[in-house]
Amino acid sequence: MKLPIVAYGDPVLRRKATSIEPAEYPHIKQLCDDMFETMYGARGVGLAAPQVGLSMRLFVVDVSVFDDDEPELKGFKKVFINACILEETGEEWSFNEGCLSIPDIREDVSRKSTIKISYYDENWHHHEETFGGMAARVIQHEYDHIEGKLFTDRLSPLRKRLLEKRLTDISRGIVDVEYKMKFPAVKKGR
Repeated sequence: MKLPIVAYGDPVLRRKATSIEPAEYPHIKQLCDDMFETMYGARGVGLAAPQVGLSMRLFVVDVSVFDDDEPELKGFKKVFINACILEETGEEWSFNEGCLSIPDIREDVSRKSTIKISYYDENWHHHEETFGGMAARVIQHEYDHIEGKLFTDRLSPLRKRLLEKRLTDISRGIVDVEYKMKFPAVKKGR
């Protein structure tokens, strides 16, 4: 089931998400399936629970679209529950990022090239892994969401000021999107 994506300006996107326990979410696999379906429907490569209005430490990624440049990403589709980035290393590199909660805005964002992360998968199996390249970048972007941060927070104050009106328009629903969204400054969502 496709879920509505929460737009910029909703307080859930600024809240640090809470950890979850298996007993609290016996239907976690269904939620993950719904998040993947929502992400694919919006042509995204990652989606965090706060983006669908749930303040929980959960995000999904599928970076297999980048396998032409990084063949090791073929079939790279993962669920991250209660993730904690343990280490960010390597050179910082810039890439033009976007966000499903902030449609029609893309900006260059610098991030470290390698991360070490601890997380649980959808079967509640624990993993501690190191990722690099595009996988590391997308994971860091989604991880920011569960920490209550957005990619726009990583921009210069001047760049943020220049985007202010466009961001306000997004929260008011003045944006053309091909997927279902909930706008904080509009009584009824689309």
